[in-house]
Amino acid sequence: MTSSKTESFSLCSLLFETTPNYETNLQTLLSLIEKCNENTLIVAPEVCLTAYDYDNFEAVLTFAPYAIEAIKKASRNKIIILTILERRNNSVFNFAKIFYNGEVVFERAKAKLFRFGDEHKYMQEGSVEDFKIVEVGGIKIAVFICFELRFKELWLKSEGADVIAVPAWWGVVRREHFKIFTEALALMNQCYVVASDSKNEECSAQSGIINPQGEAIRNGEKQALILPLSKKAIAVMRRYMDIGLSL
Repeated sequence: MTSSKTESFSLCSLLFETTPNYETNLQTLLSLIEKCNENTLIVAPEVCLTAYDYDNFEAVLTFAPYAIEAIKKASRNKIIILTILERRNNSVFNFAKIFYNGEVVFERAKAKLFRFGDEHKYMQEGSVEDFKIVEVGGIKIAVFICFELRFKELWLKSEGADVIAVPAWWGVVRREHFKIFTEALALMNQCYVVASDSKNEECSAQSGIINPQGEAIRNGEKQALILPLSKKAIAVMRRYMDIGLSL
C-alpha cells in the first residue's frame, strides 16, 4: 500500500459492556464495526464477546468459531483487532487476532496471564517469541493483551510499530495504571496507541487513542472514538526527538 493510501486510514477504539448473552455482544460489535468507514483500524476490548465466563467455559469455546466467521465477513476493507478464547490441541488460549479483508491475517496467544484473576487455571500461556510487529494494509502493528503492558521485554519488541493495539479487560482499581502505561507506550515508541477496555463495572473503561506525542483522547461515553492516522505525525516526532526509531 502506498504512503498516501495509508494516510487515509482512521483509528477506532471501542468501549462497550459485555453482557451474559454472547450473541448480543457479537451483534453490538458488528454494529459498531459497520458504522466505521472503510480503511479503519478498529480495536475492541479483550474477550469482549464472552468475558471470562468460567462458569460456562464450554459454551465460550463453542461460540468462538461462529464469532470468528462473522467477524471475518465484517472485516472487508477494515482491520479489526480483538481477543477470543479458543481451544487448540486440547488446551485453551486467549488469542489476539487481526482480521483484514475476510481473513485472520495474524494471531498469537496471550503470553503473560493474569494470575490474580486465575487465568492460569483455565488457559495456557502463549510464547513471548510470538510477539512481533506485523504489517497489515501498510500499517506496522503490534498488539499487547491487557496484563502484557507490564512487561518491559514486550515494550522492546514493539519498537518501530506505527500503531500499538491494546485490547484489555483492565481492573478499575488499577485505572490510573492503564492510563499511564498506554500514554507512556505511545511516547516511548513515538507512535499511536489504540487502547480498548471494557465498560463492565469491574473494568477501567479507559478506552482511547494516544498520539505519537503522548496526547490522549479517551472515549468517555462514546462507544466508538475515531481519529485519523497520520504517518507524517509519526515521522515528524521521530525526526524531532531522535531516539533511534525507524521513520
